[in-house]
Amino acid sequence: MNGKAGPRTAGDGSTRTRLDRGRGALGPALELVHTGRAPTRAVLTAELGVTRATAGAVAAELEALGLIRVDARPGAAAGSQGRPSHRLEVADDGPVALAAQVHADGFRAALVGLGGRIVATAPGCETVDADPAKVLGSVVDAGAELLRETGRRCVGAGLAVPSAVTEPEGLALNPLHLAWPAGSPVREIFAERVRAAGIQGPAFAANDVNLAALAEHRHGAGRGARDLLCVATGHRGVGGALVLDGRLHTGSSGLALEVGHLTVNPEGRPCHCGSRGCLDVEADPLAFLTAAGRTPGPEVSLLQQSNELIRDESADPSVRTAVEALIDRLGLGLAGLVNILNPDRIILGGLHRALLDADPDRLRAVVADRSLWGRSGGVPILACTLDHNSLVGAAELAWQPVLDDPLRALPA
Repeated sequence: MNGKAGPRTAGDGSTRTRLDRGRGALGPALELVHTGRAPTRAVLTAELGVTRATAGAVAAELEALGLIRVDARPGAAAGSQGRPSHRLEVADDGPVALAAQVHADGFRAALVGLGGRIVATAPGCETVDADPAKVLGSVVDAGAELLRETGRRCVGAGLAVPSAVTEPEGLALNPLHLAWPAGSPVREIFAERVRAAGIQGPAFAANDVNLAALAEHRHGAGRGARDLLCVATGHRGVGGALVLDGRLHTGSSGLALEVGHLTVNPEGRPCHCGSRGCLDVEADPLAFLTAAGRTPGPEVSLLQQSNELIRDESADPSVRTAVEALIDRLGLGLAGLVNILNPDRIILGGLHRALLDADPDRLRAVVADRSLWGRSGGVPILACTLDHNSLVGAAELAWQPVLDDPLRALPA
């Protein structure tokens, strides 16, 4: 068991026997509640393929662990017949994961509970030092202060960075828009800072767009997709991610889906990779501001400046022209990815979300006209829906061991 006296709601021998039979279902059951796919015990029973009694024992044990809340007396919907099923929700006061994100314009820490709920955030910092150890030390310190203030139990920590992160080493291979050395051991540094701060649980690190895709797949616009493609530009550059059957596709060593280096304008700007006209430099906030004839200011992030400009595009023909140019370049890149990957859904984040909102018909038409299957094989293109999805995705890394085996990950 978990070192406690047993489930609070039922401690007799028959319940223990049912729980023993359903112990392997604890993780799958928690994931179903975590992702909102089992809002009631009846749905949980059906999804797990177990008896009602076993599902009840599993739910009771997850409640005893402080992970979920079981409402045994939910109100019946108007016009419904029979007794309503017990409602299942993540525990509002349950454990949290420490999530950290570093990007070109700053860094931020947050505490994230089950269900992808952000419990608390620390004020973001707008200066990123050239020494990754200093930056990661500061963001972990901010997270540790949040834990002290809230008194929450921590299951682990996750870090999102704007770079491909190798597996299993955890090296930030190309932090192009940070002044960090290539190959910085960000996972090792982050884990050391987490341990030094006295924070319990394992520590992880991954690419920020990969983590955004994971969060959106579990809690946002990607729910229900089998083959989900995410393309986003936040502060600088363009990233991509692919979720296949609920798992991130990271390739043989964590370097898959470097979509920013698709060529979309052969005569375009020089790219950091040595090529020209890559999506990375043709469809990010700096490219948009340049195309619109604007000189970026230091007051707010490039992304915020771009989004504000797009909202006022109707008042300035040069901004409208820039919007159309970036939509065409983005659409060309997406069409190539559709031809190769055949996703069943595309979600767009950051500036790309704003471009989609500005002219969804134009973007979808460009993708359809350039893709192999044309309009008959059109793939839905949606906007990301989660605020701070990379932070939420970083927390998912820390929550995964709990989802895999709650009893092992949460010892008494």
